Amino acid sequence: MSSRKPYIVAEMSGNHNGSLDRALALVDAAAEAGADAIKIQTYTADTMTVDVKHPRFQISAGHDLWGGDYLYQLFERAHTPWDWHAPIFERARERGITPFSSPFDRTAVELLEKLDAPMYKIASSEITDLPLIRLAASTGKPIIISTGMATLREITAAVEAAQGAGATDVTVLSCTASYPAPPEETNLRRIPVLAEALKLPIGLSDHTMGIGVPIAAVAYGAVLIEKHFTLDRADGGVDSAFSLDQAELRLLVTESERAWQALGTTTIGPTEAERESLRFRRSLYVVTDVRAGDPVTEENVRSIRPTGGLEPDQIGTVLGRTFREDAAKGTPLTWDLI
Repeated sequence: MSSRKPYIVAEMSGNHNGSLDRALALVDAAAEAGADAIKIQTYTADTMTVDVKHPRFQISAGHDLWGGDYLYQLFERAHTPWDWHAPIFERARERGITPFSSPFDRTAVELLEKLDAPMYKIASSEITDLPLIRLAASTGKPIIISTGMATLREITAAVEAAQGAGATDVTVLSCTASYPAPPEETNLRRIPVLAEALKLPIGLSDHTMGIGVPIAAVAYGAVLIEKHFTLDRADGGVDSAFSLDQAELRLLVTESERAWQALGTTTIGPTEAERESLRFRRSLYVVTDVRAGDPVTEENVRSIRPTGGLEPDQIGTVLGRTFREDAAKGTPLTWDLI
């Protein structure tokens, strides 16, 4: 069990819908919900791709959210303008929530360094961009690596690239890079497998609906949960369909900590909280007033709560015996009475 409660990251992504005021409102809402960090993405359409309308640059028509979109137009719509970064970081720090970002090229790292970004997150599709990982790691900041689509060989190569460039604090996120992601393809059982293989803390970058999957991830040892976040899914936006609203984010913060607390230890037996309840196990009691010489019967001795008398399984041994002395209703049945 991790010594710290899960770290909750609210991913703004493109849910600002092209409005700086909305971006700042998202920071406020995430802080009020109790998230530990707010994450943005640092790219422009030109740093991500080129403006070419060719099928290889087009998302498949059957995609639930972005079917038929060309990459350049999608990134143009979803990107966070670079001159917004400073006010977003400033607002986050004012509200006591940690701002950071996913850089997608050298110029993004340079911008984020000027803003004193405290850590960097490598997106799933960039896990094979080892030069980018080395560049981010060379800053000496903590590195978070998302692993959607990646094989263990690719994940290991990314981790080694980060560590080889100087990263001493690396967290790996289990992830299914589908938007939204089906719960049945989330494969939370790989979290402890990754932890054992990499000897690193493992979290979850989750694109499923709701909070059930990330709560379950905590039980598998996830130390960080990243979820996309919006003010209201009804407002629309590139990622809104699979994003949490503020009430859901607040619930994730509360319930993930509760799930972490519930992990406890492997000890089997009564806990300190159960000490009082132990008194209310069943035992054999005299349930009607009896006189010395009366036989013990099912009418005058029964298994009831609380403890204090003989164990219930002794009923077969005591039936038919006689009482040595008078006993009032509510007297624990002990061997010296019969």
